[in-house]
Amino acid sequence: MTRRHFAILLGFVIVAASLAWLLEGRFKWVTPTGTPGDAGPDISGKAPATTTSPIIYYRDPDGRPAYSSTPKTTSAGRDYLPVRAGEDISFEDRPLPSAAKTGGERRVRFYRHPMGLPDTSPVPKKDAMGMDYIPVYEDEAENGATITISPGKLQKTGVRSEPVERRTLNVPVRATGRIEFDPRRISVVSLRFEGFIESVGKFAEGDYVRKGQTLIRVYGPNLSSAAAEYVAVLNMRRGGAIDAQRLEGAKRRLVNLGLDESAIAVIGRARSVPRVIAWPAPQDGHVLERAAINGMRAAPGDILFRIVDHSVVWVLADIAERDIALMAPGQKVDVRPRAYSDRSFKGQVALIYPHLNMETRTARVRIELPNLDGLLRGDMYAEVEIAAGGNEKVLTAPESAVIDTGKRQVAIVDKGEGRFEPREVKIGRRGEGFVEIKSGVNENERVVTAANFLIDAESNLKAALRALDQGEAGK
Repeated sequence: MTRRHFAILLGFVIVAASLAWLLEGRFKWVTPTGTPGDAGPDISGKAPATTTSPIIYYRDPDGRPAYSSTPKTTSAGRDYLPVRAGEDISFEDRPLPSAAKTGGERRVRFYRHPMGLPDTSPVPKKDAMGMDYIPVYEDEAENGATITISPGKLQKTGVRSEPVERRTLNVPVRATGRIEFDPRRISVVSLRFEGFIESVGKFAEGDYVRKGQTLIRVYGPNLSSAAAEYVAVLNMRRGGAIDAQRLEGAKRRLVNLGLDESAIAVIGRARSVPRVIAWPAPQDGHVLERAAINGMRAAPGDILFRIVDHSVVWVLADIAERDIALMAPGQKVDVRPRAYSDRSFKGQVALIYPHLNMETRTARVRIELPNLDGLLRGDMYAEVEIAAGGNEKVLTAPESAVIDTGKRQVAIVDKGEGRFEPREVKIGRRGEGFVEIKSGVNENERVVTAANFLIDAESNLKAALRALDQGEAGK
């Protein structure tokens, strides 16, 4: 071989070695299947795993959130990468998957799904969204009553709690009512004898009259006869002694015909029988009805005027049968007429009627309402809100603290240090954002008011898994 041929061969060997060296440096990450290889930079801060460390699971080679407990290949034919003990990267402190328990360390029994799905794993695992499975420890309460949650998870889920306190619980009962006049404040003007209306005062329906104002001037034969007898008895007194019993009888006859004391006094001072008698208004109020006409003949009992006092009105409201036990006379009521929706009138419950409406299964409640400015009118509709409930303080909790499943009610008690205990409670009245607690929790205990359904779901899952474990152990 000539020197020229030897130089060419040596140059070819050098070029081949250089090319192999470059390829090895560029594709250093490629490792054979089943060998630890170089899994990239270690960002967990842990010591590198040795080749003798056990493989705990396999991860997707492309970094997708896909994992497997057995060797597996992707759709492109690439092998899943093994992850050995000590290589698992986590941003939260959690015990190693080792089942050993040394000193005071806690032993992990299994890992459960972070969203409460019925899926468990004996090794650390992530779900389809990349969330870590939650460890379940062996030293947790055997009865499953207490749930322990790390501070980090508490902050993420937004768990809040409030103390159970005693307070006066006002339960608003709402209904629709109708305004009516108080019949005790309505007066009727009529005659007790047959008479004739000489004249009628200038009053019409809706006008306001005061007590003592003359409504009509009336003439009646019987009234004139009784007045003449009374005057005759008085005139006899001038000539000598008068029989007091006779005088009282004559005066009583005028009273029985409807004359008041002021009209009888006028006759007594004049000592003469007037042709017509002025008939006064019996009370203050508005003229609700006028039937008297000048010159008309009025029979005994005919209604000539109807006068109503509007200073106090009634509101009749129909209350549902389930709310009857909350009602009591004297309770405060807020009334908002539909004609004045921006105004509120204060009243109180005066009476709960002793019978129910068979068709609607409601009870009628009578509310007395002052109407000094006269804005409330008969037959108006109004929205009624009754402050039901007693004045005694009862044990209450926020309504959001009670999980009502229909068959039972549960409250989550915050025992501190991330420990929570679900308890079944009995509730009573509701109102103003609170609910009465009859049993289940004590005063000053704190109950969860936000994210409590997550804790309840965790408790139910824990109980189900425990039942499953016990069932398998009994086989």
